[in-house]
Amino acid sequence: FGHGVEPVSCSSIDEVFRTTESQQADFGIVPVENSSEGAVNRSLDLMLQSALVISAEVSLPVKHNLLSQSTQLETIAKVCAHPQALAQCAGWLDKHLPHAQRVPVSSNAEGARLASLSQDTAGIASELAAERYALNITRGSIQDDPHNRTRFAVIGRYACAASGMDQTSLILSVPDKAGAVHSLIEPLARHGVSMKRFESRPARQGTWEYYFYIDVLGHQNDAAVAAALDELRQRAAFIKIIGSYPRASDETDSRQKV
Repeated sequence: FGHGVEPVSCSSIDEVFRTTESQQADFGIVPVENSSEGAVNRSLDLMLQSALVISAEVSLPVKHNLLSQSTQLETIAKVCAHPQALAQCAGWLDKHLPHAQRVPVSSNAEGARLASLSQDTAGIASELAAERYALNITRGSIQDDPHNRTRFAVIGRYACAASGMDQTSLILSVPDKAGAVHSLIEPLARHGVSMKRFESRPARQGTWEYYFYIDVLGHQNDAAVAAALDELRQRAAFIKIIGSYPRASDETDSRQKV
């Protein structure tokens, strides 16, 4: 976005969606997948419910820092962070803070905020969060996997034109019958559309019913993708396209940190 935008801080994924839907922000940025912990389920669930679409994605290396009011580990009795951050730093926490209580919260920003209110509480968050809440970086780079990356979706109200390097994200459900899941994949293969991701989530309104989150290479207006989508509309019990957008390049984003 460049330096001309005004950032709006949100304390949770839900708040990012609410702020963008209410037009208090033109775009929101939410995590959707981590290379070590997998899908960020709350983001997927909200994409099903929201009218917002994905306008872009970015893949970034993740650097987790332990933030607190102190510089000493001995003062920390509690660590607050998003469940994924706690999982991504579990080995380090086991070794260096084995007795500290681990408290899952709605976001790493919320964990940093809580750390700013209590001397015995730490958060796991970015250097930017440390600056915002006037916290010390008690320990830096505490993630267990040095190659850990997170894929973020830029959500908004604007559809993207084809760029030639796109992917399309969609959500589907299938009729409860034998071979139903195969019927989703077969048109993609027949039309030569490559599938990049296939994720299932409980539908919540029915027992053992699922929604499938699929990423395919190409724009929804590309001939092959459009033909495959037309067939999927006839086969699926439900289909929602949540965006066609330029896909992220790990190489071009490798110098940035979250």
